[in-house]
Amino acid sequence: MLTTKRLFSTSYSSVDSKEMKKFQLLAHKWWDEEGEYSALHSMNDIRVPFIRDTLLNMSSNYHLGNPLSGVKILDVGCGGGVLSEPLGRLGASVTGIDPLEDNVRTADQHKSFDPVLAKRIQYRSSSLEEIVEECMETFDVIVASEVVEHVADLETFIKCCSQVLKPEGSLFITTINKTQLSYVLGIVVAEKILGIVPEGTHEWEKFVPPEELQRLLESSGFSVKTVNGMLYNPLSGSWSWMESTSVNYAMHAVKSGAQGQSSPTDALSEMESEQSSATAGTAM
Repeated sequence: MLTTKRLFSTSYSSVDSKEMKKFQLLAHKWWDEEGEYSALHSMNDIRVPFIRDTLLNMSSNYHLGNPLSGVKILDVGCGGGVLSEPLGRLGASVTGIDPLEDNVRTADQHKSFDPVLAKRIQYRSSSLEEIVEECMETFDVIVASEVVEHVADLETFIKCCSQVLKPEGSLFITTINKTQLSYVLGIVVAEKILGIVPEGTHEWEKFVPPEELQRLLESSGFSVKTVNGMLYNPLSGSWSWMESTSVNYAMHAVKSGAQGQSSPTDALSEMESEQSSATAGTAM
């Protein structure tokens, strides 16, 4: 049994009820790739390789075909499973949580079309705080993509991420910077003019500068390894990496390790070693 002291009561939640109401209206739209979530679907083209390649660069071995086999990922604010599914296809064991039951219902229904994903992915209608007690230091990786700009208490959210993440585990975040440019592009242009996302989806006051996010992560025992700017082209509907973090950005941070414990990124290596041993044992 883990004896780590709980930091937060499960009666407290970083979930913002106003945000829940906004997303409730769109719960059935997650898998319309030309609809309100089209930008999230196209974001997979850069965020999935970013997660995959970062994890593989931290590991000495991986399994061809299923490079993330053996890696336990928590997708926080998973919505309809738009990011959970490609991570599952890479071989990861994915737990997707979302406070909206309708989102989880949509995600469950969609994964059921693929028997492989049905085994690799499980969804739960839950806030992050609600799983802390039972999932202490459970996951190798946490993904919070386009989530932190919607939570009520970011500091609590990050501390809960730290609690459910194994020592030396990875946290991946994508979000929006708090700049004049992000207001113009992220709200005026994206919501009011082009309608890329529904009006009212974002509140500029809740956008998070990378410096603030890094400070909160470091105060919770994380070391920030990478910060990359992201650019959305509304004409092509595609995302690309850029140097500037003035609008969208992605961040990778690693939780500090505990002495005497192996790194969870070794899950890939351990999986490969076990497979090699099994092969050697059955060789003629």
